[in-house]
Formats: sequence, structure tokens, C-alpha cells
Amino acid sequence: MKKNSSIKLKDAIAIGIGGMVGGGIFAVLGLAVSLAKGGTPIAFLFAGIIALFTAYAYTKLSLQYPDKGGTVKFINEGFGKGVFSGGINNVLWVSYIIMLSLYASAFGSYGPELYSFTGDKNIDSHIYVTAVVLLAAVINYYSLSVVGKIESIAVFIKLFILLAFVGIGLYGLSGNANLSQLNPQNWESPLQLIAGGMVIFVAYEGFELIANAVPDMENPKKNVAKAYFISVGFVVLLYILIAAITVGSLTFDTIKEAKDYVLAEASKPLIGQIGFTVMTIAALISTFSAINATLYGGSRVSYELAEDDELPHEFTYQLWNKPIGLLITVVLTLLVANFINLESISTSGSAGFLLIFAIVNYIAFRKNKEVHANRIITAIGALLCLAAFIILIVQQSQENLLGVSISLGIIILCFVVEFMYKKIEKN
Repeated sequence: MKKNSSIKLKDAIAIGIGGMVGGGIFAVLGLAVSLAKGGTPIAFLFAGIIALFTAYAYTKLSLQYPDKGGTVKFINEGFGKGVFSGGINNVLWVSYIIMLSLYASAFGSYGPELYSFTGDKNIDSHIYVTAVVLLAAVINYYSLSVVGKIESIAVFIKLFILLAFVGIGLYGLSGNANLSQLNPQNWESPLQLIAGGMVIFVAYEGFELIANAVPDMENPKKNVAKAYFISVGFVVLLYILIAAITVGSLTFDTIKEAKDYVLAEASKPLIGQIGFTVMTIAALISTFSAINATLYGGSRVSYELAEDDELPHEFTYQLWNKPIGLLITVVLTLLVANFINLESISTSGSAGFLLIFAIVNYIAFRKNKEVHANRIITAIGALLCLAAFIILIVQQSQENLLGVSISLGIIILCFVVEFMYKKIEKN
């Protein structure tokens, strides 16, 4: 029987772009400027280059191992189903939880800025954080088709608004007094630029969602590579332009003051208060839709790990007709988002995905003949991810020891839990 392929190239590109341009850019832009100053566009470029190399590895692995498990499948194919692969896949699940926390934190930062509508800017951000996660959880339990519809509409809205921001920003940038902030003398050191790019690397990780869609993609041999590279290339360019316009539109002091909602603040010099309000609404829609979609993705990862005996089989149990992992993901997200600061969340998420991507690149390198991959490209991808991971940990250990401690603690805990689980299973 012929398989019905329903995902066309444009759909796959939308999945990649939607996965990247979720809540990430709204959450981490202010953080990026605080770390890289005038060199923020370069920091986004550094992170984008790593994403492009990794997209090559994902292309080759997706074609050889098309599976809805995506990254989980690649890691199990590369190392077999043992403690190492189980530990890394657990890191992937926890990284989803960290991404959810990042999006929820961004929602909590932008939410109070809608004071012109609500009349009360003093509502605690934790109330917004908790409410949006619980609302997304209710929708996930109610209907997955609603999750998909929300994401489809949100992708269109956020891209339209961000592209409008770029168009208006480029038009008015030449006459802006703050344009000189983009000059190289206002850049941080090269190492700091790289570190800044790595802290906000989470803004790029969403392209890996394309891997989960490959089994249902139309003409994968022709379309998979296009889907990865068009989506990643588009987002790299979009982020660089957004970063340049933001730094060229606002003083560093203003950016620092509005760090958590800087994209809305950057819209003010362009089209006034209406720009601020529209961008705030875009941020709320984007972060909500990202939470909605990532909750489902995170619960699916825990379910697949349990099916592969990398988590206890109890994770396959159903609660209210959904995997128990959905509830666990919600609870852990609420804890992380409400009790850990944004920079530590971003550092932890970036560290997790850089480690996972280093391993995925290495798998493509090691299996280069089987997956028809170029050894040099995959080796460079693996080394770049590993080097970026080390630079991130070293640099952040000097400025954000809590974030580094959380990052390394999570990774170690994932392996310890897997080791103990495998040991108990053997007995």
C-alpha cells in the first residue's frame, strides 16, 4: 500500500521556521545585547553558522533514518540503546522543559506591558507564567488538532509582524542617532561575542523538529535538504536584521532597562506606542503558541524514551487520554519558569542543545558512508558545537555560576538516572 505523504516542502519549511521563531527571539534578544553590545548581530551569526552545519548532519540522518522520533532515533542508531544514548535522550527531554520555561518566562515579561489594555501593570509576572502554561496544558489535553491550528495561525501572525518590523526598521535606520552603536568599537571581545551567541543559541534549536516530519514528507530526497537549509538560512538572516535594527534604534541603557521586552521597546522609535503594543501582542501570541506546540513535543519525547526502555515503562501510561509525560512536563516547566532566572534558563537550554547537536554531528561523521555525509563538514559541525559548549560553560561560569551549575547538574543527573534505571532493570 502506498504511503500517503501529506507534508509538502512549504509545510516542512514552516515547521522549521515556526520551531525557531517561537518565543526564543522575544526571550533572548535583550540578553544577547547585554552580552555582545554592538556586536549582537555577529553573535547571532556565530550561532547561526553552527545551526547551518548541524542542519547538514540532520539532513543526512533524516534521509537515512526517517522516523517520527527524530533526534531520539538518530542517537539510538548512533550508539544503540544503552546508558549513554538514554542519558543524552533524557537531556533532550529536559531541554524541551527548559525551552518551555524560556517561552513562559518571555510571556511573563511581555504580559505586564499590556497595561494600556488591562489597566494594571503591577500584576506579578509569575501569574502570567503559571497561567499560560496551565492554559496550554488544558488545550493539549482537550485536542491536538487545536494545538496544530493555533500554531499554524501563530506562525503567520508572528512572521508578518517581525517582517514588518524589519521592513520599517531598515527604512528608518539610516537616520537614527543610535546607528553608531553598531560600529566595531562598540563590540565586545571576539570570545565574548561567541559566548553571547551560544547563550542565545536556544533561539535556533527548533529546526530539529523537521526531523520528526520527514516520514510524512512528500519526495524527501528532493525536499529534506531544502527544508532544513531554507528555514535555517531565513531565520539566521531574520535574527541578524532584528538584532541590527534593535541595537541601531535604542541606546544601550534603554535596552538594558527594557531587557525582558526589548523587541516591543525597539518598535517605539519606529511607529510609536502602537508599535510597542502590536509587538507585545506578537510576543504573547508567539510564546503562547510555542508553549502549546513544545508541550506536545516534550510529552512525546518522554513517551518514546519509555517505549525504547530508556525511561520507566510507566511513562507510556495514559492520563486523561494523554501520556503521563505531559503532566510531568507541565509540573517541571512551572517549577523551572517560576524559580530560575531567564539567563540561567537560557544558558541551560543552550548547553543542552549544543551537547545534543555535537553528538548528532558526530553520529553523522562516524556513519558518513552509511548516511552519505561529508566527513569534513560533519567533523567541523561536531567540533564547533563542542567548542561552543565549552566556551559557553567557561564564560558563563565567570558571570553566571548558577546557570552553569544548573546546566551541568541537569546533564549529570540525566546520566545518573539512566544508569540507575538500567541497573534496576537488569536486576
